[in-house]
Amino acid sequence: MNRRSFLKAAGAGAAAVLAGCRTAVHAAPAAEKPNLLFIMVDDLGKEWVRGCGAENIETPNLDALATGGMRFTNAYSMPQCTPTRVTLLTGRYPWRTGWVNHWDVPRWGVGYFDWTKHTTFARILKTAGYTTAAAGKWQINDFRVTPDAMARHGFDDWCMWTGFEGGNPPSGKRYWDPYIHTRAGSKTYEGRFGPDVYTDFLIDFMKRHKDEPMGLYFPMCLTHGPLVHTPDEPDVKAGLDKHKAMVRYVDKLVGRLVQALDDLGIRQRTIVFFSTDNGTSGSLTGTLNGRKVRGGKAKESENGVCEPFFVNGPGRVPAGVVTDALTDFTDLLPTFADLAGATVPDDWPVDGVSIAPVILGKAKDSPRQYIMALGHGPAALDDKGVRGKADYATRVIRDKQFKVWVDNDATIFRLHDLKADPWEETNLIKSETPEHKAAIAKFQAVVDSMPETDARPTYDPRAANPWDRKPSASKPRDRKKREADKKARKEG
Repeated sequence: MNRRSFLKAAGAGAAAVLAGCRTAVHAAPAAEKPNLLFIMVDDLGKEWVRGCGAENIETPNLDALATGGMRFTNAYSMPQCTPTRVTLLTGRYPWRTGWVNHWDVPRWGVGYFDWTKHTTFARILKTAGYTTAAAGKWQINDFRVTPDAMARHGFDDWCMWTGFEGGNPPSGKRYWDPYIHTRAGSKTYEGRFGPDVYTDFLIDFMKRHKDEPMGLYFPMCLTHGPLVHTPDEPDVKAGLDKHKAMVRYVDKLVGRLVQALDDLGIRQRTIVFFSTDNGTSGSLTGTLNGRKVRGGKAKESENGVCEPFFVNGPGRVPAGVVTDALTDFTDLLPTFADLAGATVPDDWPVDGVSIAPVILGKAKDSPRQYIMALGHGPAALDDKGVRGKADYATRVIRDKQFKVWVDNDATIFRLHDLKADPWEETNLIKSETPEHKAAIAKFQAVVDSMPETDARPTYDPRAANPWDRKPSASKPRDRKKREADKKARKEG
């Protein structure tokens, strides 16, 4: 199936959903297809998950997913919100999608995640007969402009915090008195705690669709700021105590979801994925394996992009496995498609690979030779619309041992041996050791394989809105100017 045929089929499916019915193409009997539940916490590094070595925090339900399933130690997200979300939805790196920096669509307007330019794992799952739902945080469309954006992206139902909509102060609340968008529209849920609303929605959806294969996406609002008290710990006052309470509430909600799967009798045919979108806020410090770790959100260090990643599926996913197989968020779309028996359109090239064989215990390692992370800080705006803040975003690339840092000039400027130096304190870039020079050559080939200039976000222009940001006077240097400046510095 090519992308044109796929988009036509997916569009027809979305139209049917909007009309109150569902169409699906079943490649196999529903009982043979596993339910897929992907849970992604907002702003949480390994230093806050006990099963990853965190101290001073208890996360028994998360730990049970890890010990009862598979824990990946080398799993990369992107460094920040928007790049991570678009990457996992599309299976493509930010340099390819153009979403190389964070862009808060409901607040800043102008650009948006366009369903006519991109496909998502939800749309692909629907072609294999799945019913799909999402709850939590989206932030890459404005529901005032397109109330049915979630349907257009392939979700049959949804319960999403709107994001902080420009000019609409009530929408800033995602926790207490949350402002939430559903099929019925957007409104404040007075007296409710948002994370409970999102979780209740997913459990209700599972009850209504337990006899169908389900694709469930739960990008949590927790533990992103503002730091708040939770229903279980209403008296916490200090910021760090609130954060710990929020982590414990994440653990509780994950436990509720797993218990619901058990109660519905569908646990044995459900694969649960758990991860986070990036590291913890830099204002928070945790302890990991005896070392104090400051949050790495929006950083390319390991505490910013190497995240907790657990996969659990009784009877399908081997239990008690810790794997160093390489994976990053571009792998999620092809993995979900593989597990569901779906086909990725042949003219929608993805950067990821399926790790389903590893997850199902059919392979010891993934086929990846490297993983990559890029994309942090706010995007820029010019007279053509939203764009990256630089023509070429900085990025990090690693394998199981070595990691390089690449600057805005596509130059490798740091090399670290992560086995000997997991905290990236010793730069080996000038080393003459053959092993180090070979690692640099390997990663240089990866750098050379990417375009000299990152793509821009693609979307059909829409009418201006009062909350839209205006372009700034400054413009990023183009590639030729950067190279000339670099040459001049060397010659000087």
